[in-house]
Amino acid sequence: MMFALKKFVTPFLIPPGIIIVVLFLIGIWLCLRKTLRGGLAAMMLAVTLWLLATGPVSELLLSPLERGFHIPRSPQGDVIIVLGGGIHDRVPDLTGSGTPSGDSLARLVTAARASRRLHLPVLVSGGEVFAGRTPEAEIDKRFLTDLGVAANMVIAEVKSRDTLENAQRCQEILKRHGFRNPLLVTSAYHMHRSVIAFEKAGVKVTPLPAQFMVFPERTYIWADLLPDAGDLRASATAIREYIGILSYKLNL
Repeated sequence: MMFALKKFVTPFLIPPGIIIVVLFLIGIWLCLRKTLRGGLAAMMLAVTLWLLATGPVSELLLSPLERGFHIPRSPQGDVIIVLGGGIHDRVPDLTGSGTPSGDSLARLVTAARASRRLHLPVLVSGGEVFAGRTPEAEIDKRFLTDLGVAANMVIAEVKSRDTLENAQRCQEILKRHGFRNPLLVTSAYHMHRSVIAFEKAGVKVTPLPAQFMVFPERTYIWADLLPDAGDLRASATAIREYIGILSYKLNL
């Protein structure tokens, strides 16, 4: 009984749960002061935040992004492109400075495993998003070699700042090296937008998705309806992807 109570109460004592509680209390206070419109707005904001921070809603948003992609049993290609997904810049690490984010690490592990299995070079793409930061591909290349990919089998593209530039810069490198059949590794939720970006750059890729986050047979329990920062992040990630896809289609 105490274990279940702890699991129920704790999510409301830390973000985003505590923010939801505060918004509800503000809403009730405003309603009691007869500021009905402001009170309802605060409570609606709390409900929206709560929904976005639950497993069922985050997976509902992610599912269409992942749908249609699968891991090919016998992928055919002459190079593996892996897109960066963020880094923790300049933090201490076993073999140097800086580490990939969780999303990046999942992509790098998939690319390394595929490279060793298929004996293909890896083109890792990711530059200096903001001035003064370490180019992401430099850190990612170090991790790929740590994971067993020979250094001379890794090409680092260090100038791109977003997915469209990933595609454009990779297209130049593919042409320079004579690669014609690239396999594209990125998170499954990011694959739809990435394929569009590479198509815009004139590159046909074979998707090799990593880091699937949704599986159709999942059943939910009461704990999945409690607010969770990880689920809120997943919802935000999905919404960002939809905005990106829309901007690509509108040529913004």
